[in-house]
Amino acid sequence: MSKQDYYETLGVSKNDDAASLKSAYRKLAMKYHPDKNPGDLAAEAKFKEVSEAYDILKDDQKRAAYDQYGHSAFENGGMGGGRGFHGFEASGFSDIFEDLFGMGGGGRRKDPNAARRGADLRYNLTITLEDAFRGKSEKITIPTSIKCDTCDGSGAKDGTKPSACTTCNGVGKVRSQQGFFMVERTCPSCQGNGIVIEDPCDDCHGSGKKNKNKTLDVKIPAGVEEGTRIRLGGEGKTGDKGGPSGDLYIFVDIEYHPIFQRDGSTVYCEVPIPMTTATLGGILEVPTVGGEKAEVKITPGTPTGKRFNIPNKGMPILNRRDYGDMVIQANVETPVNLNKKQKSLLRAFAEECGDEVSPEASGFFNKVKELWEDITD
Repeated sequence: MSKQDYYETLGVSKNDDAASLKSAYRKLAMKYHPDKNPGDLAAEAKFKEVSEAYDILKDDQKRAAYDQYGHSAFENGGMGGGRGFHGFEASGFSDIFEDLFGMGGGGRRKDPNAARRGADLRYNLTITLEDAFRGKSEKITIPTSIKCDTCDGSGAKDGTKPSACTTCNGVGKVRSQQGFFMVERTCPSCQGNGIVIEDPCDDCHGSGKKNKNKTLDVKIPAGVEEGTRIRLGGEGKTGDKGGPSGDLYIFVDIEYHPIFQRDGSTVYCEVPIPMTTATLGGILEVPTVGGEKAEVKITPGTPTGKRFNIPNKGMPILNRRDYGDMVIQANVETPVNLNKKQKSLLRAFAEECGDEVSPEASGFFNKVKELWEDITD
């Protein structure tokens, strides 16, 4: 049975432009698409016809051949038209689908053979709080990759070169239709590279890269905090096909310190204070993160938990010349292991002072006494 004229199939004239052809095809494709007409063999056949017609007429070269020779232009090994439903999945309706839904078309896909930037790398670096206070230079060794010097990064053995993948025609992507949607996926033959290396380099086994350990000097600035990220540009993995290398990111961890706790630029330190010093007051020497000693004046009658602020003895503020403060929290010690004389003196002291030296305790027990009296009345 002879085929219907392609222009008649689409309901257009020979003088209609490409936009008119696409508009006509879009309407017919939507109308007869198998997903909209499940089980309707007539609709499926019509869908194939309009797809075949549009596949020929949308191409200027094929359209010219069809206008001159008709269907015979594509018979007996002609220009390869009339691919039907299976050939249509790679063109035809995909153009309309992209036009309707804004998906990238074949001409707009990323070239897999273009130069590609290398991946970024991460390195976790643990330092002490003292290192964070002073800043330091640290040597680190990282595993990375460099361009293979044997094949100059091509991946192919000397005297050979990669060839375009025949599965995807060098694009790196293949398309298939799943119902109404066009699905694009990485080419399984070349893994998205667009090329195939039939005779790989013996040294890099076709990767174009060699693994190598690299030693770098990392400068840790004074005042760096937990979680700070330091970027070393171009020290990541080597790029593909001549692309630039990625970056290396150093993530800083700070070790636990047994004496100091840090919150930003402020340093906290809990200091044990003798009962006599807390009672009578005095001057107390305390350590600092910088290794120096600082003096703090303890006021008479200092209770446990009271805080004293020492300006400019905390951590340096990053990228500035200023320092934070150091906060001392008093922890009043209770005397232990007293001898008989010491115990006797304390008892005499307690009898002499009565409740006057412990007003908070006296007030608390007076309230307890009142509470019990109310309960027993």
